[in-house]
Formats: sequence, structure tokens, C-alpha cells
Amino acid sequence: MHFQPEKLKISTKASRFTESVIREMTRIALEYQSINLAQGFPDFPAPDIIKEAAIEAIHKDYNQYAITWGAKSLRNAVSQKLKKNYCLDIDPEKEITVCCGSTEGMISALLATVNPGDEVIIFEPFYENYGPDAILCGAVPRYVKLHPPFFNFDENELQASFNDKTKAIIINTPNNPSGKVFTKSELQFIADLCMKYDVLAITDEIYEHILYDGMEHIPIACIDGMKDRTILVNGISKTFSVTGWRIGYVIAPPDITDAVRKVHDFLTVGAAAPLQEAAAIAITSSESYYKELSGFYLKRRDYFWNVLQDIGFTCNKPSGAYYIMADISSFSQDDVDFAKYLTKDIGVAVVPSSSFYHDKNNLEGKRMVRFCFCKKMETLEAAADRLQRLKGSSV
Repeated sequence: MHFQPEKLKISTKASRFTESVIREMTRIALEYQSINLAQGFPDFPAPDIIKEAAIEAIHKDYNQYAITWGAKSLRNAVSQKLKKNYCLDIDPEKEITVCCGSTEGMISALLATVNPGDEVIIFEPFYENYGPDAILCGAVPRYVKLHPPFFNFDENELQASFNDKTKAIIINTPNNPSGKVFTKSELQFIADLCMKYDVLAITDEIYEHILYDGMEHIPIACIDGMKDRTILVNGISKTFSVTGWRIGYVIAPPDITDAVRKVHDFLTVGAAAPLQEAAAIAITSSESYYKELSGFYLKRRDYFWNVLQDIGFTCNKPSGAYYIMADISSFSQDDVDFAKYLTKDIGVAVVPSSSFYHDKNNLEGKRMVRFCFCKKMETLEAAADRLQRLKGSSV
């Protein structure tokens, strides 16, 4: 009798990345009853306008499947918003797909466009999903560093990463975790390379309305020659403090949208119907809210940045989003050990920054942790009190 060798039960793709470190730190925070400044979700209520709209939608019986690629009301609202804010003409019937959060939007976009062996450029430090997303598509990730403390890219390094195998570049602006906002000149440099090498730009713009110090959010799709080669991924999670609703969307040219919609259909069928209706109302009724949002987070950024500086961290003020990357060199040489020490012994959970680098032993990543400040002021003040124990100490 011939015995077949035991088949591997885990795919080679799944074996090439770990679980989310961010979500892991949240679990540790819960275990030790720490203040969670690791995962980027608010601990304050969402705006009344979006909550009341969701309740009304449920009472109006928007409780069955919406159109697979998104409720017409939401697609129309997204189209109107892009036209008003960025002068982008987007056809809601042919160029918008509503997804279960921008996370699904990103993987749907990649699965719809990337073939095994294609190369995808990813700036690092990166939001931790991008590397696994590329691997799941069979792509070859090529990493280009954003150099601290200001997290700018080196033009020569970026240019050297483009070649005939490059299919796409992922751009997250405002950036998680660094807080960098890409400038028009930086986006123009990227756009020129995309056009030269016939490369897609896949943009994650989830923090578009959280900006500081006069910074401006510029979609790369607005740059001449880029609309037909840009896939814009966005959602309502961060703007409206509803990270658990999972309402995102993908904007792309019609041929790419057709592919994205097919992938999305078989991944999730569709996003929650009543929440789509609520999102449509919030998006079209929130111009004053958008203007106030940055001021709301600016107060928290400045307060907590001052706290960290006073305690002994070195950190650059973020220009957007709601995270601070803090250099821990005065306390520890290992970000993972330090993050677990902060969570278990100090009572404040953070994310070790090596999780945002493909090489977990990267020296830049090993000497930083990420704090999020999308919290009530009393939460940040309580965290500040606990962190005072670090003064003059080392791990």
C-alpha cells in the first residue's frame, strides 16, 4: 500500500503573514484593562445625524439586500461630494462600488487588477493590511521607505522601484501610521512615474477630512492624466466615527469598476442596506461638520503630543489622521517588548511600529510605537497620568 504524504492544511499565502498586531494589542488591552491607544477607533459617540438616519432607514424597512454594488442614494451622494470637494466627475452608475469598509475595498481593487507575479509598490511604514493584501493577490510587494522624522520618500529610491513588472502603487494619504500628508509636488512625481510605466495608483483616502496646519488633501486622480489610472478607496468609518459600520467605496474607471464589482459580489455580496442609506444622508449634509472635524482632532493632537514630549518621547507632529509615531530610544531598543510593557505594566496600549514594516527587525520600526488620539479628552488625560510613571525610567 502506498501512502500519500500529508497535505499541507494551510495555504502558502496564509503562512506568509501574521494576524493583525493592532487587533492583537486591543485584545491584550482588554485583558489588562489598559487604556486602548492602539486601535484607531473613537470612544465617543458618532454624530447624531448619522445615527438618526440609520434608525429611520431601519424603520423604513431598508432591511433587505441593497444593489450589490451599492445603494443608488449612497453612490449619488459620493459622486456629488467628489464633484463639490475635488472637481472630480464620477459616474455613480459606472464608476462607484460600495464595499464592506475600505478594507474590503482595497482587497477587491487589488484582486480585480493584479495578476500573480505583478509587482505592487508599498510605502513603509504602511497600514498593516497592504502587505497581506498584495500576497493574497499573488503579487510581489516592493517596499519604498518613508524616512522619519518627516516621513518623506527619496525620489531616487521610488524611481528605482518602478519597472516593467510594476502593476500598481498604493498611496495612503493622510497616512496611517505616520500622519504624513502627501503634497501636490510629491503626488505629481508619483503620477509622472505611473504614466511613464503604465502603472495604476490605488489610493487609500480614509482620513481625507482629518488635516492640520493648513495641509490640503489632494486626490491623485485630480492630477492631469491620472483619473483613468487611479482607483480611489475611501469610506465613512473615520470621518463619522462609525468604524463598526463597515461602509466603504471604490472609485475607478468603468472597465476596472466592472472587475471590482465582480470581485466584491463574490467576497461579501453587499454592505448593510440601512447603514448605506444613513451614510448617504450624512455625506450630503455635513459641510460644516467636515470643517469642524480637523479642529476637534487638532486639540487632541496638540495635547497628547505635548504629553509625549514632556515624558521623554521624540515625535514629529502628524499633518493628518489621528496617530503619533513616537521614538522610544530613550526608554527601550525593542518596540514589541516596550509596547507590551506599556500595556501590561503602565496600563496604556500602543502598537509596536515594526508591524508597519515588512522586515520586523527594521531598526527604524524597532525604535518607534504608535499612539492613537481619537479619544475623549478625559481618556487622553487618564493615559497621560499613567504615562508619567515613565519619566526617567528605561525598560
